[in-house]
Amino acid sequence: MIYFLLRRLASALPVLFVVSLVSFVIIAIVPGDVTAEIAGSDSTEIQRAEIRERLGLDRPLHEQALRWYGRLLQGDLGQSFLLNRPVTEAVLERLPVTLSLAGLALVLAIVLGVLLGILAATKHGTWLDQGSMSLALFGLSIPDFWFALVLISVFAVGLGWFPSGGYVPASENFWGWAKSMTLPALALAITQMGVIARMTRSAMLEVMSQDYIRTAKAKGMVRRTVIFKHALRNALIPIITVIGVMTGVLLGGAVVIESVFSLPGVGRLIIGAIQRRDYPIIQGGLLITAAVFVFVNIMVDLAYGWLDPRVRHGR
Repeated sequence: MIYFLLRRLASALPVLFVVSLVSFVIIAIVPGDVTAEIAGSDSTEIQRAEIRERLGLDRPLHEQALRWYGRLLQGDLGQSFLLNRPVTEAVLERLPVTLSLAGLALVLAIVLGVLLGILAATKHGTWLDQGSMSLALFGLSIPDFWFALVLISVFAVGLGWFPSGGYVPASENFWGWAKSMTLPALALAITQMGVIARMTRSAMLEVMSQDYIRTAKAKGMVRRTVIFKHALRNALIPIITVIGVMTGVLLGGAVVIESVFSLPGVGRLIIGAIQRRDYPIIQGGLLITAAVFVFVNIMVDLAYGWLDPRVRHGR
C-alpha cells in the first residue's frame, strides 16, 4: 500500500506543475494591465511604468516564470498586487467556505443519488423506477445556476426557510452554517446526484443478477440485508472511482454558486482577481484548488485500492 501511495504522489507532481505552468502562460498572454488598477485610471504612463518595474512585470516572461517557481519551491505564492497581503493567507482564509460547499454538495449528491438508484433498481420496471430515473434526468438536464435561482425564489424569498445569501462559519454557529449552506449545496449537487443515481441503478441491477445474491435470497436472508450489506457494497465500487472527478466538477461549479449566493469562497476571490488583473491571486488560487483536487483523487485511489487489491498491485 505504501508503494501504491508513493506512485500516486509521484504522479501528482507533474499535474501540479502543468497546472501552474498553464495558469502562468494564460495570465501572461491575456490582455490587460494591473498597474491601471493600482495607480488609478487617471495615472500617467510614467507612474504605471514605475509600478510595473517595482512588481517585476517589465522583465521577460521566462525571468518572471523562474522567479515564480523559485518562490513556489520555498512555499511562497507571492504577494497580492491589490490586497497587499500574502496570497497563501488570502486563499486559505476563503478555502473553508469553498471546501464546505463542495463537501456538503458531494455528501448530498452521494446520499440522494444512491437512494434514488437503489429505489429504481429494487423496483425495476415499475413507476417508481421510471419516476426515480426521470428525477435523475431532470438533475442532469438543468443548469445549476438556474436551479439556484429557483431555490432562492421558493425557499428563501417565498417561504423564508433559508437565507438567500451570505455565510456563517460553522465554528460560530453550526445551525446558521447549515442554513446558509443548504441551498447552495443542493444547487451544486443536483447534477452529480443524477449521475450517481443512474450509475447506482446500473450497478445494482448487475449485482442483483449475480449468483451469490440469488443464493442469499434462497437461504431466506432478510431482503434489506441482501440489498444493503451484499448488493450495495459491491455496487458502490464504480461510484467510488468517480468521486475524485466529481470533486473537481464541484470545485469548478462552486465558482458560479458562490457568486449567486454571495459566498466569500475561493471562487469569488479568483473571479475578482481576474477582473482586476491580480495575477498572484489567480495563480495561487488555481494552484491550491488543483492541489485539493489532486489530494482528493489520491484518497479515492487509496480507498479503491483498499477495496480492490488488483488496483494497488497494478493488475
